[in-house]
Amino acid sequence: MRLLLVEDDPILGDSIRKGFYEYGFVVDWVQDGLAAEAALATESYSALLLDLGLPRKSGLDVLKQLRADKNSMPVIILSARDEVVNRIEGLDAGADDYLDKPFDLDELAARIRALHRRSNGRTSSVLRHGGITFDPSTMAVLYHGKNTILGSRELALLTALIENPGAVLSRTQLMDRIYGWGDEVESNTIEVHIHMLRKKFSPGIIRNIRGIGYMLADEAG
Repeated sequence: MRLLLVEDDPILGDSIRKGFYEYGFVVDWVQDGLAAEAALATESYSALLLDLGLPRKSGLDVLKQLRADKNSMPVIILSARDEVVNRIEGLDAGADDYLDKPFDLDELAARIRALHRRSNGRTSSVLRHGGITFDPSTMAVLYHGKNTILGSRELALLTALIENPGAVLSRTQLMDRIYGWGDEVESNTIEVHIHMLRKKFSPGIIRNIRGIGYMLADEAG
């Protein structure tokens, strides 16, 4: 899951970006409202994490413009403005959730998962495909009932594929899901991660559709 974080506090922003790496989230981080709008115009995100008190353009104005542009991306406001009137204003402007600072990173991750689940029309947090079961709330991956340890990039790649059953995702789409700005990326990185997933599950679990991309196979083989 790729997220846009708009937060002008460098300590908090860096903490969220680094902490969410362990969840398999990719976080692009900007520190003012105009930079947020530039990022939203050029990248696709699963959710927006938005502070209100931003330089150059307020978070509330960014949110209002996002909704005026008919963008239905899930938005969570992260703000030290904890009065009821501020929460009402943010939610009425189009936010899906509002979390007061300071907050627990695990709780924020759970709220993101809940919004993402609902935006994709799913009622259960657990994702399944064939013999694979992945529970994002615990980060547990099982293959035919056996616990399987995945690295953060492998987990992000699996999530992208298992959330889109039957879909063929291009190399570029997968890159966008598992790498953010400033990440060092080798030319064959997607192929390396797919190779590792095949080793941990089975050789036939991910199909290469030549010239198009990759998809999870109906059956591991």
